[in-house]
Amino acid sequence: MAGPACRRPGGGAGVFTRVRISDIMRAMALKERLRWWFIDHLGRPIVRLWIKTNRFTLLGKEAYTRVRTSGKPVVFLVWHGKIFLVPYFFRKRGIMPLISPSRDGEIPARIMDGWGYKILRGSGTHFVRNAWLEMKKELEAGGEVIIVPDGPRGPDRTFKPGAIRLATETGAVLVPFSFTATRRRILHSWDRFLLPLPFGRITAAYGEPIEIARGLSADGQEKERARLEALLREFDATIDRLAASP
Repeated sequence: MAGPACRRPGGGAGVFTRVRISDIMRAMALKERLRWWFIDHLGRPIVRLWIKTNRFTLLGKEAYTRVRTSGKPVVFLVWHGKIFLVPYFFRKRGIMPLISPSRDGEIPARIMDGWGYKILRGSGTHFVRNAWLEMKKELEAGGEVIIVPDGPRGPDRTFKPGAIRLATETGAVLVPFSFTATRRRILHSWDRFLLPLPFGRITAAYGEPIEIARGLSADGQEKERARLEALLREFDATIDRLAASP
């Protein structure tokens, strides 16, 4: 199907050029295929190299190791604005991340797919009906899950109740995770996304493990949700302050 004819600037007589909608669609499809080819083949090497240009420090590993040694399942909690490091840091550990089925979630899903993750796509009704059961099954088998409690669209640093419910139903231990960088850019996005720049120092940290009582009532879960929101915000702010440390 041809689009409207385009007259040469100036409005005078001249050659008309017809733009076919099918040609535009083919060009867009090619651009999309190139975009995903680039991410599939070069995404992981670029992320790896980007991070490896930084010096790296990890805090809080001992407490996390004690939890895993005890055989308890773990739910990692990461604010949306701090997920850049996640695909590389947790790679090759067989962890199950919950990733939004939206277009925004497609990039991390493709990058993580080659790093040994058990990728789970779900949000909203998908989260309730499908992803929820898969996460419960994984945790009941002693596995680990990554949840972004303010994802996929915020509000920023607002803790949604899914992780609390998972913990109270499965006995999983909640472990906060965050990072900061001495050379960084905070994007003007709803989540204040932190992008570490090359040739600086990255500090990543596990927070203190949090155990939630089994069988909590709805009121009890809401109190824990509010408590964890405040705790995770403070933990994240504490890690950010490390970027100013010598």
